[in-house]
Amino acid sequence: MLSKQRAMTLAATLSLLFIGTANAGAVLDKIQSSKQMTVATSAIWPPQGFINDKNEIDGFDIDVSKEIAKRLGVEVKFITPDWDVITAGKWNGRWDMSVGSMTATKSRARILDFPATYYYVPYVFAVHNTSTVTDRQALNGKTIGVEGGTTSEDCLNQALAIETSDIPPASCDVKAGKLKTYAGSLAPLDDLRLGDGVRLDAILTQRSTLEAAIKKNYPLKAVDGVVFYEPLAIATDKGDPELKAKLADIVGAMHDDGTLTKLSTKWYGVDYSTVK
Repeated sequence: MLSKQRAMTLAATLSLLFIGTANAGAVLDKIQSSKQMTVATSAIWPPQGFINDKNEIDGFDIDVSKEIAKRLGVEVKFITPDWDVITAGKWNGRWDMSVGSMTATKSRARILDFPATYYYVPYVFAVHNTSTVTDRQALNGKTIGVEGGTTSEDCLNQALAIETSDIPPASCDVKAGKLKTYAGSLAPLDDLRLGDGVRLDAILTQRSTLEAAIKKNYPLKAVDGVVFYEPLAIATDKGDPELKAKLADIVGAMHDDGTLTKLSTKWYGVDYSTVK
């Protein structure tokens, strides 16, 4: 017969195990029972996410989310919290996942899970068309703009720490004389378009964002080659391994059957689903 103390210890252990089992899969269960998944994303970052001419949220991340929902057999609802709120973790059920082109950095991986990388985007420096700069080393000591709280800011602060190892090494070898941060991805481009050195000498941004701006007649151009490749992943809150595994399976299938290649080509004109 168990002693009273051992019996109490065993009961407590079994209780903890039961609680863990009961909570495991809670988010996935909620999605499947409600037939709806809620996705946190951005509506001010074309072509990943933006409001189209029909006043609807649209873009690459939106199409990826819709495809995930389709494969789960549920509807999708989009919400657009502040980026800092999404990356802070501890979502408390306010949304189920983030499909918002988030990088799985080591610091973020401590508070969020990253079930699957769905594409890889190169980052480049850009200057005004009138600039004579052709080599990014000439940008040392210059005024450079970035979106705050992103990997571009980390790179210029020599603090880039990406969790995955399936990308080429980063070349964060430029030291800005003045680093200007902005609340969104488009504001640095807007300041740079005013002229060479008017407010900025250069920006560090996703090549896809730069190319989208150039198509809208922004007088900008890329400098030199790729600075780093950013692996962009789905993010979930900690504590639901079933949801994490399910999303990994779905995104893996989307890679294998060419869906992500098709969606990337649709929105970017190139296949970003793998590192080229």
